[in-house]
Amino acid sequence: MMTLSNLFLGGFSIIFTIQGELNYSLFLIFSAALLDRFDGMVARKLKIESELGKQLDSMSDIISFGVAPALLLYQGIIHYFSSPGIFITVFFIGCGAFRLARFNITENNCYFSGLPITAAGCILTFSYLGIQFIPAIIYLYLMIILSFLMISTLKVKKYDSETF
Repeated sequence: MMTLSNLFLGGFSIIFTIQGELNYSLFLIFSAALLDRFDGMVARKLKIESELGKQLDSMSDIISFGVAPALLLYQGIIHYFSSPGIFITVFFIGCGAFRLARFNITENNCYFSGLPITAAGCILTFSYLGIQFIPAIIYLYLMIILSFLMISTLKVKKYDSETF
């Protein structure tokens, strides 16, 4: 239920973005991040982890931390760049999907390969708060950097959910 709620919040965020309600969208993405933080932990505690749950979590993550933040930034500022802005927005989503697919087919050890999409999406979403103060070009570069970090082989240590 938590994973599906994450997906629903991401979906609602997209709809609010389309309607021009960007502040609501921002709130929904951060709410999805909160649910995403705890869904795996709850599944492990209740011993209800499954392959289906892992796949559903990835589907939810591409919506809530790939599509929703990319569209939020596109509507908020990236659209000023016209075709390059569209390309970079879709590129971010594609890199996020690649990152999730790679995660789903690799062994689960104590490191992530590449920046997790949740982190990239939250950084992008958080950056929206600076739209009035930060030059627009910085957002374009931020999306490009986060995209490449997601598909990189950079080792990112996993957090220990037992100590949270």
